[in-house]
Amino acid sequence: MSRTVVNRVLLGLVGAVLLGVGVLVLAGGLDLYRRLGVHPPGWWPLTSPDQPVVGARSRRRWAGSSWWWPTVLGGLSVLVLGTAWWLVAQLRRTGLPGIAVPTPGVAGLRLRVGARALEEALEQGTAVLPEVERAGVRLVRAPGHPRLRGAVRLTPGGDPVALVEHFEDGPRADAVRSLGLAELPADLRIRVLQEASAGRRRRVARRRPERRRLE
Repeated sequence: MSRTVVNRVLLGLVGAVLLGVGVLVLAGGLDLYRRLGVHPPGWWPLTSPDQPVVGARSRRRWAGSSWWWPTVLGGLSVLVLGTAWWLVAQLRRTGLPGIAVPTPGVAGLRLRVGARALEEALEQGTAVLPEVERAGVRLVRAPGHPRLRGAVRLTPGGDPVALVEHFEDGPRADAVRSLGLAELPADLRIRVLQEASAGRRRRVARRRPERRRLE
């Protein structure tokens, strides 16, 4: 599951919970339960504008328990640490803005090719095969050297082996030769579409992704 999907699911769940709690709090603060004749959930404490969220009796009982403050502090600490970890994960970039091109024999000259230009060239070189329905390539950080991550979707009946050979001998080899790099490893993820069985509504189903690592 990609980071984008995880973020969307988490944000959707958190947003749904906050929206539900906010609606219940707003309804209690505006005294909508009494005005509309609606009965709130039995576990919900705030049912009128004059009613506190936590009653005085409950506050005294919980504050006097030995587990209360460790539980509150521990829960808040976990919430803060989890939120900070999620924020750092969003700010951390896995992609590269560009790739340095070696200039042997020329002192003081630094050349850099934009990552997006290289990615587009690789995508176009991969998509020339008639069986390729969609191709995406990203230049990412890796220990010691940059790395390519590709995702290719083939039409029904497509040949993954032929695609790997084409990508290895074509777009990737051209990129390594043009940039003068010693190596440019790649992780290629291939999905082959499968046509629906006859007699059913026509649809397209994805097979389990096949991963190929090119070194």
